Formats: sequence, structure tokens, C-alpha cells
Amino acid sequence: MTWSLVARDPATGAFGVAVATRFFAVGALCPHADGGVGALATQALINPTFGPRGLRLLREGLDAAQVVQALVASDPGAGTRQLHVQDARGGIAAHTGADCIPWCGHLARSGFSVAGNMLAGPQVLEDTAAAYERLADLPFAQRLVQAMRAGEAAGGDKRGRQSAALRIHTDQEYPALDLR
Repeated sequence: MTWSLVARDPATGAFGVAVATRFFAVGALCPHADGGVGALATQALINPTFGPRGLRLLREGLDAAQVVQALVASDPGAGTRQLHVQDARGGIAAHTGADCIPWCGHLARSGFSVAGNMLAGPQVLEDTAAAYERLADLPFAQRLVQAMRAGEAAGGDKRGRQSAALRIHTDQEYPALDLR
């Protein structure tokens, strides 16, 4: 029902999560990030505790693989969950439960990961990843959005689209904002 991109901007160190779905208000439950700590996306049949717990575990020093292992091991519904995590050291780990609705899967590349379920096919993830890699000269937020647009052009969520979200965290607790 959802696909997402979790990445770290090599120029600024900011973490970002972009997500699109047919699910209503996806930004409230799926994307999680904390500057200097890491980022993650929890999706499929969402376990809403994965975001806050995952960030807490990253703050405690666990790496991405340990976070995924801990969250999945503690969840009796793990077969219906999807999760991908990037830690501050660049580690990436993912879980796609065996009971997620096809097409589902994930991939990890240098500096980012893409995961999705209930998609038109694997091309959604492949095109999202290829665009993210190809658009390295764009500002981080635009790069994330354009990569997701490439996945949408490949079919995206096979049920259609209803909501999307973009979350970016820098190392500043309260960044200066220009709202002109």
C-alpha cells in the first residue's frame, strides 16, 4: 500500500524520508527521522511503535541492523510489516514481512534505501532508486520528491494515490525557516 525512500544527504548530513500511498495521512505514521541519529519508514500494516522505538534505539547506539532485528523480534505481527532504517554511520537495514501484499520488497543502495508493498511491480522501486542516484545535483528535498515521482510514473501504489509526505531533519533542533 505504500512505498518510501529513506536517505541521508551527503552534502548536509540531513536525513529524509519521502513516502507515497493510497493510505490517508501517511505522514502521521510512516516517516520518522532525527538529525544526527537516523531515519526510518514503517509501512504495510503499520506498527505505530516502530518509529519512536526505532529512533530511541538509534539514539542508544544500536546500528540499523540491530534496530530492525529488535523491532521485528518484538512484534508478533512482523509478517505483515515493512520497515527500513538508516543510521548515522550510514548503515542500512530493512524488513519486508512474508505476509505483505504483493508486489512487495526493498532495496538498499549507497546512502539510501527504498521499500514498498502493494505496488505495481518491482520497477517502482528500481525507478525510484535510479532517479535518486541520477539526480544527485538537485537540492535534497527536490531529489527525494523527483525520485518518488519516477516511482509513480512506473506505476506506484497499484490502488492509486491519496497522500504523500516528506520529512527532513538536520542536526539543528529548530532550524531557521524562511516563510516569506
